[in-house]
Amino acid sequence: MAAWHSLSIKDVFSKLRSGSAGLGGAEARSRLGEFGPNSIAIKKDISPLRIFVNQFKSILVILLILAAMVSLALSYINPEEAETIDALLIFAIVIANAAFGFLQEYKAEKSIEALTRMAAPRASVIRDGREAEIKSEEVVPGDVLILREGDKVAADARLLESFSFYCDESSLTGESVPDSKQVGTLPEKTPLADRNNMVFMNAVVTRGRATALVVKTGLHTEVGKIAREISEAPDKVTQFQIEIEDVGKKVSIMTLAILIVIAATEFLMGTGDIVFIFITAVALGVAAIPEGLPAVVTLSLSMATNRMVRQNALLRRLSTVQDLGSVNVICTDKTGTLTENVMTVTRIHLDGWSFDVTGKGFEKSGEFIPLSGGSVGDMDRLLKCAALCNDARESDGVFKGDPTEIAVLIPAYKAGLDVESLRKKLRRVGEVSFSAERKMMSTANSDGKRTYSFVKGAPEVLLRRCTGIISHGRVRKITGADRDEILGHNNQMAAGALRVLGFAYKESPKSYDELDLESGLVFLGLMGMKDPPREGVKEAVEDCRRAGIRVIMVTGDNRYTAEALGKELGFGAKTMTGEELDSLSEGQLAQAVERIDIYARTSPKHKVMLLKALKANNHIVCMTGDGVNDAAAIKNSDVGIAMGIRGTEVTKQASDIIILDDNFITIRNAISEGRATFDNIRKFVVYLLGANISEVLIVFLATVLSLGISPKIAIQLLWINLVTDGMPALALGIDPPANDIMRRKPRRKGERMIDAETIYFMVSIGISATIAILVVYAHLLSFGNAPLAQTVLFITFILMEMLIVYAVRWRYGKGVAGVASNKWLHIAVFLSILLAFAAITPPLNVFFGTVPLGAGELEEVGAGLLGFMLLLAIALKAEPHVLGRISGKGPGIRSIETGKPG
Repeated sequence: MAAWHSLSIKDVFSKLRSGSAGLGGAEARSRLGEFGPNSIAIKKDISPLRIFVNQFKSILVILLILAAMVSLALSYINPEEAETIDALLIFAIVIANAAFGFLQEYKAEKSIEALTRMAAPRASVIRDGREAEIKSEEVVPGDVLILREGDKVAADARLLESFSFYCDESSLTGESVPDSKQVGTLPEKTPLADRNNMVFMNAVVTRGRATALVVKTGLHTEVGKIAREISEAPDKVTQFQIEIEDVGKKVSIMTLAILIVIAATEFLMGTGDIVFIFITAVALGVAAIPEGLPAVVTLSLSMATNRMVRQNALLRRLSTVQDLGSVNVICTDKTGTLTENVMTVTRIHLDGWSFDVTGKGFEKSGEFIPLSGGSVGDMDRLLKCAALCNDARESDGVFKGDPTEIAVLIPAYKAGLDVESLRKKLRRVGEVSFSAERKMMSTANSDGKRTYSFVKGAPEVLLRRCTGIISHGRVRKITGADRDEILGHNNQMAAGALRVLGFAYKESPKSYDELDLESGLVFLGLMGMKDPPREGVKEAVEDCRRAGIRVIMVTGDNRYTAEALGKELGFGAKTMTGEELDSLSEGQLAQAVERIDIYARTSPKHKVMLLKALKANNHIVCMTGDGVNDAAAIKNSDVGIAMGIRGTEVTKQASDIIILDDNFITIRNAISEGRATFDNIRKFVVYLLGANISEVLIVFLATVLSLGISPKIAIQLLWINLVTDGMPALALGIDPPANDIMRRKPRRKGERMIDAETIYFMVSIGISATIAILVVYAHLLSFGNAPLAQTVLFITFILMEMLIVYAVRWRYGKGVAGVASNKWLHIAVFLSILLAFAAITPPLNVFFGTVPLGAGELEEVGAGLLGFMLLLAIALKAEPHVLGRISGKGPGIRSIETGKPG
């Protein structure tokens, strides 16, 4: 096996049949087929058969099938008492339920699989001689990777060129300090941790840039070798999933206890044979126990996630939906999130003169209008510095690169400079990449005879590195007065909401290291650029505040720029800088985060400081970020949001949500959708459990009170379960947000979905339905026509559950105004009612033991439904007083119906 680090670059190219221009598309596809996907994960294929078989793993379903088989066997032993059709019907309904459960779970699995593919990491490579962004799993040996700060290395690769290039390989080598990487050849026995001419899969680029030739992919990488030796970690179980499963278990235990009582009562009273009693009890268990609830929740979450994707918010974890509803603080970046991220230089200042610059965005045409003397020719050195100390580039008429770098590059085009020729003449031979801590970037450029250092950065930082200044075309020593004048203009420009960068240069640096390139500089001038607020962001910020969510701006820009934008967007007037944050004690910081909404001149470490302080004050924090150093704050926040356009691969992988358009409006929409999804999940949980409570209570009380139940009760219960628990529950899961969704306060930290108020509502539904139906049932039984009474009981069951659907919607914010807002729900309800009446209409009614109903019986059904609504209304009216007495807080606790004191 080749020791890639010890071969010459020429030999590496030869062995891999590649070159510095990378692979062609056809060759890359061929190699992908040969070497397989560049992945170390062992994929679990979605098996439809396994999912279908899982539908029959419930102990109750197994018991029901066994009971039906026993019934079928007995029908052959004693044909006179045959219940063959009943047994076959039970089989058919169980299969139909399984098919519906299969469709739910299969769709959920496929949705999750699709979302996982969307969130997959990507890599920049050279294909067909051009830079292209592809999925990391499509990288093949022989590809040339383009690596920049914040990237996660896609495969093991040999360096071809590097510029101030550092990698964090701690996940592989255990070294906590990033390693400097350089082009070269090493001895064959060089230890893995010392192979500084190689980069390895999953390493993080912490600084600089490089190109590298891929030598190993997938399980053949160093990380892949380790992956073979360890088993996959189990899926993370969230508090939300635990709560859902806990609710299901408690309801199951309660239902099973009642089933035992029903079976014992039936047996002792001699109202049925053992097989009938057993089938009835098990059928009631299948109908009442929400064994499919987790699958329905997963499907609802995945559907919500797909809706969010259409709104440019990609959730990397389904359970994040729950967390979004609790967020009460958003810490957001400024550039590109609150603003357009299309920077345009509008002011230039040098040598005491200022110029206005015309033209917008990426336009290469514009004028330089002198405000206080000077000419375009005086800007020559400043514009060259801006063009050379710059990674932005133009390709086929399109500018690519960081928005700020594009902005400071464009004035060179406006002045008529041939940027490409300039860059070829003064070739880059070294660089120190920009970092948030240094707030500077520098390059070393040489024409073959003389070398120059070109530097750009924050003016106040850059000036500390300057010993000279250009004055009337000549270099002289910089004075205190010069510094004051420059900083005065800097502040004046910043106060006008301009972002300001300073530029400087140096002739003949002795080396290309940071200290030499960035010291003893000659100051050239300032460029001020503007990035306007995004359209609609001000309204989105106001929406968040109305929703009880505080919005905090955290930016690397100076105080004046941040305050100017904050004023435009309605932020508070108080501002604090990163330097001021550093001077605070822990107690002072805890107080400051409660009153300051704008933080300027911050670095990633300040985001971590703010996050810790806010969380210590019991806030649920959403943190946004894009740089590699933002990953720590994003990972440790309650909801971490990475930017899809500007965000580094490391930041995206650390996040819960990726905002695909880098827009704050999308964050607002995601929170709204998250709250709505939580509402919807609670709706169908309440609907399913509330309706199931009534089913159990009615059968229980009808048995205990000796009212009698239908001989076909098992089939009827299974039909009710099939008709009511499927389509309406799923349709509730796609209910649009309530009109007041962004006027509610965030949910309290640790607040459970099934709280005291929710339990009260479910129990109120169950008891109200039980009383209403049993009164009608007992009344009709008094006339001596049991089949008719049992038919009314059956049809009222189903129609009442359809009323419960709308009662639940009303409860959680979908009143009269929202009646027409979910057509799928109305279709589902209509189909459920249609199936209900089909079961009491010839010829199907024979199989269900029902009879057709006349106008009089339908009036009895209507009376039962009206009685249910009246009883439920009374129960809800009494809710604040009942819960107040239970909690000991009196009748003044909050009412869910109004959100106001009861």
